[in-house]
Amino acid sequence: MVWGPRALAVSLCVAALAAAPQAHAGKIYRWTDRSGITHYGDHVPEAAPPSEVQVIPVHSEPGAIARLRIESDGNRYLAWADNNLSGPIEVKVDYSQSYGGSGGTSTLPARATVAARASALVAVLSPEDSGRGIELQMESLPGDPSAQPRNVDYVLPLRQNNFRIDQGYGGQFSHSDPENRYAVDFAAEIGTPVLAAREGVVMQVESDFEKAGLNREKYGGRANFVRIVHDDGSMALYAHLKADGALVRVGQRVRAGQQIGLSGNTGFTTGPHLHFAIQVNRGMRLESIPFRMTGPAGPLRISGGL
Repeated sequence: MVWGPRALAVSLCVAALAAAPQAHAGKIYRWTDRSGITHYGDHVPEAAPPSEVQVIPVHSEPGAIARLRIESDGNRYLAWADNNLSGPIEVKVDYSQSYGGSGGTSTLPARATVAARASALVAVLSPEDSGRGIELQMESLPGDPSAQPRNVDYVLPLRQNNFRIDQGYGGQFSHSDPENRYAVDFAAEIGTPVLAAREGVVMQVESDFEKAGLNREKYGGRANFVRIVHDDGSMALYAHLKADGALVRVGQRVRAGQQIGLSGNTGFTTGPHLHFAIQVNRGMRLESIPFRMTGPAGPLRISGGL
């Protein structure tokens, strides 16, 4: 799985240009009205059409975490970050690696923490920059780097009778990097109810992907997931959900034990399971952290990789 920073670039010449968000349309809807005219749209019409609505899957890309926006301000330019998530993010603006020259301003690289669905001024670009033409790049990452996670008990994230851990802490297959080192893979048939392990706010949802495989480059960023931010700034990741398997909306507050989705087999995976991790942003680095979890038989033993 690939959960690291996402980057986008923008060129700055005489006029300010803005980077558009990534396209994110996973379905097209088709229906016929009372006059016999066939319609296509990116959402189900509010009024129920006479004919049955057909869903046409289309290729989808992961949704953009943030947008880099450039505004002119006299003879200088302002670099803004617009947060698309319902939770805090951190961004870093710098010259693009493809830009060969040195910058005319000392304000880059620059970082900022952006609140949920908010915007923040990240950098002020000098007249020298705007006159020469440069290319900027912004990396964005979920989470507030100042978060201080509390040591709490999490509830089991699946509604099923028997539990089996297919891969635990430090698992050699896909839990060797900082983002996943303290993740747990619970065996789960496709369609198993996924539950919130702790109360929080849904900050990010991906649910349009359908395929899975062992090609990390192809499937690493193609897992359906729900990311929930807790009151202490830590974030729970519930990944590999089935297509349309997210049953909550971005911005929704959920309670511990509430159903939030359906398990599946999407993205970089060997088979159906739920990938669960508690993550924090450690200054433009997404890291997983150990956690305690209690099940029907008491504390769950989750240490050790498989």
